Amino acid sequence: MESASNTSFANIIHKVCQNETSPKANASREPTVTANQLNDIPELLQEVKTHLGGIAAENVTERIKMAKNGKEKQSHDLDRAEFKRKLESEEKPSVKKEARMLELDNQLVTMPLSHIPLKSLMDVEIKLVYVDEEDITYEFIGPRPPTSIQSTCRGVEIVNSLSAPNFSFLPQIDKWLQVALKDASTCYRQKKYAVAAGQFRTALELCSKGAALGKPFNASPQDISSIASFIETKLVTCYLRMRKPDLALNHAHRSIILNPAYFRNHLRQATVFRWLERYSEAARSAMTADYIYWLSGGSEQHISKLIKLYWQAMIEEAITREEAFSVMYTPFATKVKADKIEKMKEAFAKKQPDYVEYIYTDPHGLHILPQTADWASLPPQRYLLTLGFKNKDIGKFLEKMSSKKLPSFSEHKAPFSPLTREESVRHLETVGKKILPILDFIRGTKLTESFSACSGVIEKLQYASLLSRLQRVKEQSQVINQAMAELATIPYLQDISQQDAELLQLLMADAMDTLEGRSDKERVWNKIQKVGIIEDFLYQLEDSFLKTKKLRTARRQKMKMKRLQSVHQH
Repeated sequence: MESASNTSFANIIHKVCQNETSPKANASREPTVTANQLNDIPELLQEVKTHLGGIAAENVTERIKMAKNGKEKQSHDLDRAEFKRKLESEEKPSVKKEARMLELDNQLVTMPLSHIPLKSLMDVEIKLVYVDEEDITYEFIGPRPPTSIQSTCRGVEIVNSLSAPNFSFLPQIDKWLQVALKDASTCYRQKKYAVAAGQFRTALELCSKGAALGKPFNASPQDISSIASFIETKLVTCYLRMRKPDLALNHAHRSIILNPAYFRNHLRQATVFRWLERYSEAARSAMTADYIYWLSGGSEQHISKLIKLYWQAMIEEAITREEAFSVMYTPFATKVKADKIEKMKEAFAKKQPDYVEYIYTDPHGLHILPQTADWASLPPQRYLLTLGFKNKDIGKFLEKMSSKKLPSFSEHKAPFSPLTREESVRHLETVGKKILPILDFIRGTKLTESFSACSGVIEKLQYASLLSRLQRVKEQSQVINQAMAELATIPYLQDISQQDAELLQLLMADAMDTLEGRSDKERVWNKIQKVGIIEDFLYQLEDSFLKTKKLRTARRQKMKMKRLQSVHQH
């Protein structure tokens, strides 16, 4: 089995390196809703069942099927809307469109920060995060044939009675689990949050033992995972009410792993990150919540506006608190050439003179801001992100990382020998406090990855391996759970290729094995790290060889000139 896994990994790495050199691979990957490449994913994920266990693995497969169905339906609706817009635009002069594009290209400006008061954020959380506190709410994926995108992807909320006539299609909850949930909910309403959390943990344990539905042998994995996801989210709200966001964190991640298609799960994760003052990660969670809400058919504008407000506040808080770098977003409508990027850097240097040690423009960026985000517009208004650093080394390191074919943090000079403990501590400090925060900030306005769908997650898993090497088990568990939540969400955010689906499968399986302490084989992300290190090593050798060759050529030229001068003198 391990040799087969190694073969799959080798094939993926070979394809990744091939695609990096092909013109198609370098084209920007738009956040689209077409799903042609999702057709083969359920088959590719069958193998993961042996690693994740029946329920979790079935859940991953079923969720991806639903993402595919939802995107196909959404694509059909959008095709009609696009056709209508096309007809309307033909009636208007094309000069306006060209003028608009030129106008966007000429806007080399920083985005002004508006101070969003804490009260506004608390209002969003009360309305969308702590919603339905007095009711027992189950979030199911509708099992009936979908009549709209909303019934396909959106969590349907069932309040109090499971026998309500409007929800007769839903499965019957196990009676003991139902009693446990009602008791926990009663304690929650009485503001006995610690007691409620204990009872929700008991309910989760019952659920894990198979006591989720009245007829367990006829239960579908997605229904069971939806119930488990609901319990996880209740634990999140309990711990937040107790002002213990560190205890809520893993439950927030697991609620998404079990049900990535429900927007509130992502928003609750954003709230936990806000409490932990991890604002860049909160921004990404809020952005994902807004996109999932739109993708699943959410049509209430006030809800989307509240989510966007939260997203905007998290970005602004991240910018305000950051001391190592400053940022500038530049809107663009057409392909940006090198001379435009240079103009952006010059504009940045004038506006931010304290951050000019190294100026970097994200070359793979299709950034989206909440102020102008309109998911129904294909594509929505895009921005280029320019970062200026006080520390030149960090900027260079980031640019070097972005140019690599395979994600790798290591600057290890000896690729065939392991890091010593001292090197691991030093490297963990650099990655955890200097590099990852920048990557998290970049991803706070970047819905999709242009190179590989799993980029951004692989780096987190490599960081988790560093934590494991230093026996920081609790932090490692949190990072892996967060990475798994992101992996489960990827198919809803963008189309994924065959090789991305295979890589997602391998990463998810190895992540689950690591959490459960199964198998001591080398993890996929560490193999990617090694390949990346060897690639760097070979690049350095090649660079050294070219420099030596140039020096030799220069010496020969110099000696030749001396001989000619000597001959001329004689």
